[in-house]
Amino acid sequence: MIRIERLTYKVGPAAILHDVDLRLDAGGITALIGPNGAGKSSLLHCIAGLNRPAFGTVRIGDLDPFAAPGSLRARAVALLRQSPAVVSRLRVRELVAFGRWPHHRGRATPQDDAVVARALEIFTLEALADRPVETLSGGQRQRAFIAMTWAQDTPWMLLDEPLNALDPRHARDLMVRLHDLSRAGDRSVIIVLHDINAAAGWADRIVAMKDGRVAARDTTAALLTPETLGAVFDTPFEVLNTGGRPVVVAR
Repeated sequence: MIRIERLTYKVGPAAILHDVDLRLDAGGITALIGPNGAGKSSLLHCIAGLNRPAFGTVRIGDLDPFAAPGSLRARAVALLRQSPAVVSRLRVRELVAFGRWPHHRGRATPQDDAVVARALEIFTLEALADRPVETLSGGQRQRAFIAMTWAQDTPWMLLDEPLNALDPRHARDLMVRLHDLSRAGDRSVIIVLHDINAAAGWADRIVAMKDGRVAARDTTAALLTPETLGAVFDTPFEVLNTGGRPVVVAR
């Protein structure tokens, strides 16, 4: 479980997050949604221990991410940022292998190699394994970074808008993979999404944010109502049902 209590985060004098209280249960997928500037990415970075709050606490189980050594924190949470940097001439296999660093500290074992091979397989990167990362399309590159995050083998995967640069097919495939992986019992996913229908289709629960605060939190089916979405995004919505799934349409 991740527990966040009275969390306030500032950049200079400006408060980005205001007195956030939140409990995130392990298992499944939790989607963070909300308008631009709502504080979703800032909250994700606070959970990862990168944004130090002005006030309040974060606990990942019993771990304080702001007090723990980086090596210990890197075994608890793996964060994929919105725009990860690409190192020139790095091959896909080498990029994915970086996810194993917190475990082997530069002395890779056959077990580490096996995890990397599995990551390449899960995210359909085997045919691209020896390609330089900078030669990939935006969507292929995004999948490579997600594979690196998975290879870090942490209980929590924190993904900041991972559907960026993915076409509809690969966006769906990624959400299906994350959904399946979160069912295996050893991975919990927190994902920032702008695509509400991606959250509707695969998230188990949703945290809706607005103006640096938690505006609503509930199971996906309970939260996705026209009233709640309208209040969060300041625009009217209709929620339809297609094939047993909610489909959200802005009106």
